[in-house]
Amino acid sequence: MLLKFNSEKRFKRKSGKKDYILKQYCWEVEMFLEDVKKKQALRLAVIEKHAKNGVRFVDEMTAYIDERVVIGEGTVIGPCVTLEGSTEIGRDCFIGQNTVITNSKVGDRTEIRSSVITDSIIGNETKVGPFAYLRPQSRIGSKCKIGDFVEVKNSTLGDGTKASHLTYIGDSDIGRDVNLGCGVVFVNYDGTNKYRSEVEDGAFIGCNSNLVSPVKVGKGAYIAAGSTVTKDVESDALYIARSRGRELPGWVSARGILKKKK
Repeated sequence: MLLKFNSEKRFKRKSGKKDYILKQYCWEVEMFLEDVKKKQALRLAVIEKHAKNGVRFVDEMTAYIDERVVIGEGTVIGPCVTLEGSTEIGRDCFIGQNTVITNSKVGDRTEIRSSVITDSIIGNETKVGPFAYLRPQSRIGSKCKIGDFVEVKNSTLGDGTKASHLTYIGDSDIGRDVNLGCGVVFVNYDGTNKYRSEVEDGAFIGCNSNLVSPVKVGKGAYIAAGSTVTKDVESDALYIARSRGRELPGWVSARGILKKKK
């Protein structure tokens, strides 16, 4: 609710320089509040238009929707959501709290929670977030999952592909039904140039694997957890690149490493 400000009544003073400064200040505050009031009226008019078309707002006082934005019937917009530019949201979607979407297209029945999406395309029935970041030129297929703390940049993910958490996908083309484990990183930059990698349909990329671009992982290939991939992997092959583990019994006690000082 906007505050009403009466400069004459609230700041009545003797004539002089102080009185002039107070009146000038109050006038500027009143002009600011009037401008806020006009912008709020325009914002609520846009929201009302979408509401009449079957869009539901959890909190219309905190949502910001640009005039050019298109939202399909049955979609729910959460609190503090910002939809900017030429964004298009499909039917029966859920756009959760604090999500910011700019110049992007989202398919039908897609769920986005607390994420930032810019200049990207997302298919139908895909789940994004919470806390995902889709940078420009990202193309996400249908029935995909882009989970928490996953960042995608200038990459394509085919239908059914999942990156559930803590993954960086940069400058890559990933096929259908690929699983990207926790902590997978596409190493696309060598300090001078950026390179692309490709992962074909049905491949499995284990946790904490690094794909040093440019590499190609074949259809149905399996990358063991903790591997660093520096060359192409054939279809249906297992790739494992990590040192053999060793166990040294009694080593901790002999070194006294964990003894607390008195």
